[in-house]
Amino acid sequence: MKKYISIITLFFIIGMAGCKKAYLGQEVNPNLPSVTTPQYALAGAEATTARNLTHDYPEYGEWGGYWCWSGSYVPDAQFQEFAVSITVPPSPADAWSDLFRNLTNYNNLQVTSASVPADANFEAIAMIMKAYDFEQLVDNYNNVPYTQAFAPSTKLFPAYDSGQSIYNDLVKQLDNAIALISKNGATATNPGTSDVIYGGNMTNWQIFANTLKLRLAIRQSNLGTNAAQADLASTASIGYIGVSNEADCQPGYTNALGKQNPFYAEFGYDQNGNPVAGYLTQRSNIVASNLMKSLNDPRDSAYYATVSGAINALQLGNPANASNAISSPFGPGVLKSPTQAAVIFSSYESLFLQAEAVARGWIPGSASALYNAGITASFNAVNAQGPVAAYLAQPSVAYPATGTLAQQVQAIITQKYISLNGLFNFEGYNEFRRTGYPVLPQNPASQDPAAVSQTLPARIPYPLSELNTNQPNLALQGDINVFTSKIFWAK
Repeated sequence: MKKYISIITLFFIIGMAGCKKAYLGQEVNPNLPSVTTPQYALAGAEATTARNLTHDYPEYGEWGGYWCWSGSYVPDAQFQEFAVSITVPPSPADAWSDLFRNLTNYNNLQVTSASVPADANFEAIAMIMKAYDFEQLVDNYNNVPYTQAFAPSTKLFPAYDSGQSIYNDLVKQLDNAIALISKNGATATNPGTSDVIYGGNMTNWQIFANTLKLRLAIRQSNLGTNAAQADLASTASIGYIGVSNEADCQPGYTNALGKQNPFYAEFGYDQNGNPVAGYLTQRSNIVASNLMKSLNDPRDSAYYATVSGAINALQLGNPANASNAISSPFGPGVLKSPTQAAVIFSSYESLFLQAEAVARGWIPGSASALYNAGITASFNAVNAQGPVAAYLAQPSVAYPATGTLAQQVQAIITQKYISLNGLFNFEGYNEFRRTGYPVLPQNPASQDPAAVSQTLPARIPYPLSELNTNQPNLALQGDINVFTSKIFWAK
C-alpha cells in the first residue's frame, strides 16, 4: 500500500493558495519559477493534475449524455444552449489556464532535474505528465502553443503548433522518458512518497507512459497508420496499465476543508456533510441511464442514486425536467468517500484501449479477454450491485469475436463509454467524437428551446485570454466554429 505524504508538512511548505486551488496545488509564474525541492514540486503538480480532471470538464458530462442540469436550478446557458464562443465560453472555462499552469510546474521540474543526474526519475515523471497534459490541450483545442510554450523571456507571443505535430512529438517524449528510467532509474534518487501517484515505483511509470502512448495511437485511428501506432512495437515489452497498477493519486485526502478528494469536494459534500453546488445542480442524464437500462446494466445505480427505488434521469435542456426531490443525483459508485483516491488513468480504460488495439491488429493478445476484463474492472471500481458474469453472458453485451471490426469497436466503445461515466467525462466525449459510438437510445443534444444547434459541440473555443494577449497567433488559427471545427483526429 502506498504511504501517504505528511499532510501537515506539505501544507506548510507548499501552501494552499487561492480559491478553487488543488490540494497541495501550485500556482507558478512562468517568468519567476518558484524554488523548491523536486519532492515538493512533484507532489504539488500531481495533486493539481487530479484536481484539473474534476474541475475542468463538467460541460463534457452534459454534452456527452452523462449529466444533466437540475430542474431545481436555473441552468448555465452556455452549457445547455451550446451558445459558446471565444467571448462567451463554457463556464468554468479553465482548461486552458489550468493545464498550462500545471504544465509550467512539470516543465520547471523537468528542467531543474535535468541538471542533476540523481534527479533523473523526477525528470522522467515530469516528461510523462507533460505528455498527459498536452494531450488534453490538443483534445480540447486542437492547435496550441507547444514548442514555444515555455520560453516567456524570448517568446512573449508563442506560436501555435498543429495538434498532429504535438501528438507526434509526445510519442518521442514518452519514449525518451521510458529510456531515461531504464538508464538511470536504479541509481537515481527514488521519489518515494513524494510521488503521490505511484509512490516512486518507476516500473509503473514506464507502464503509464506506454499506456498513454497507446491512447495517443488509438485516438488517431481514423487517420490510418500514425506515428504512435507505428512506435508501439518499440516498447511492447513494457506492458500496459492493469488492475494492479492503476494510476491513482492519493496525497492523503481527508475530510477537511480544501483537503477532500477533488471530485467528492466539487460534486459531493463538504467537510460538514452538506451537499455542495455541483451535487445540487447536476443530475443523472436519461441518455446514459437509458443505455444502461437497455443492457440490464447494474452500474446504473452505482453512477446515479435511486429515488423511490428507481433512477429518475433528466434530459438536457428539457423545460419539464423534474426537481431535485424526485431526480437522481450522483450515486455511491462515484461518491464513495472524501478520502477516496483520485484516478488519473483507470485500469478499465487501459483494458479497453488494449482490446481495441488487439482488434485492429496493432498489438498481440485476446480482444475478448481484455474486453471482459475491462467490464469486470469497471464493475469492481464502482461496486456494481450485480453479477458481472451474468451481464457478460447477455448477447447484447458479449464481445462479437466473429463480427466485423466495426462491430467489435462498437462493442468496446459502448462499454468504455459506460465505464467512464462521471469521473472521466472528457475521455467519454473524446471517444464519442472519434468513433460516433455508442449508438445512443436518445439524442444527447440539448432540448432547450433556446439551443442554438441540435449538433453537439465538436470542440470548445480558445479562451478570451488568448484573444487579449496572443491575438496575432490566435488569428492564424482561422475562424473557429464550435460545431464544425474538429480536433484533427475526430470522425
